[in-house]
Amino acid sequence: MLLGLNLSFATKRFIEPKQLAAMCKSEFGVKHIQFTWDLIDPWWPHEQRNILIKEYREAFEAEGIKIDATFGGLASYTYAQLLAPTEVQREISFTFFKRAIDLTAEMGADVMGTPVGGMSFDDARDNNRRNYLYQEMLKYLRKLADYGKEKGIKEIHIEATPLTTEFPHDPETSIQMMKDLEGSAIPIKLLIDWGHALYKPLLKEKADILLWFKECAPYIGSIHLQQTDGEMDRHWDFTADGIITPELIKKVTKESGLDNITQYLEVVTAFESTDDEVYAGMKKTMDYLHKELNI
Repeated sequence: MLLGLNLSFATKRFIEPKQLAAMCKSEFGVKHIQFTWDLIDPWWPHEQRNILIKEYREAFEAEGIKIDATFGGLASYTYAQLLAPTEVQREISFTFFKRAIDLTAEMGADVMGTPVGGMSFDDARDNNRRNYLYQEMLKYLRKLADYGKEKGIKEIHIEATPLTTEFPHDPETSIQMMKDLEGSAIPIKLLIDWGHALYKPLLKEKADILLWFKECAPYIGSIHLQQTDGEMDRHWDFTADGIITPELIKKVTKESGLDNITQYLEVVTAFESTDDEVYAGMKKTMDYLHKELNI
């Protein structure tokens, strides 16, 4: 099993590149990093953005850590993106994701990952509109794959979310979406989040991580790991009591044949939590996972 770290915990806290890279290497024992757009916004002016990208890239390289991928954070998830109700909004989103691909390539990462967006109240309740927006989203993703190939990235990973207003949101729609995207210029794969896959209010009996992993295995490119209770999308660290155990992680990863897929811990903390509290939780969590997962 491969354990990685999404830098979501660092947002608005540990934002000095050298400090963060050293923390990830020396204190968290991390070899694989998923960089969050909450640290560098793809919309930022190209010249200034590239200065920051270079600082982060060189800081992590100096510590011998690979930035495997970049991923959309809280800020980009706020918007309707490729499932927005108007073409103007969707075109803006398309431009945004192209800039995210630029960021990914300039960071030296191989993979750009993101949710695709969310539908409006009315569109989500209209089957014709749902189908239309689904097809529009597929077209945009294919164009983004074309652009990604041009820029030199290797894959795009789409996150399955725990909302019926978004695509994909269950194993069936996830698999169908991957089939509908076959033949894209670069592979488009799934990112499965433990907390999303175990969200009982939406998924009911399908809130089963082994079901998700086994059925979606051929299409999974990366995984988000978190602690949760199955009642909300918690993104807790592993100092919290939850339903995800090291034994479960090891069991389902092995049985699904996903040992070679990186599982990035993605912890999202309350802004009100102190920096010391966040650091302590991350340190205890990473020590715990390394020990209990034998990695």
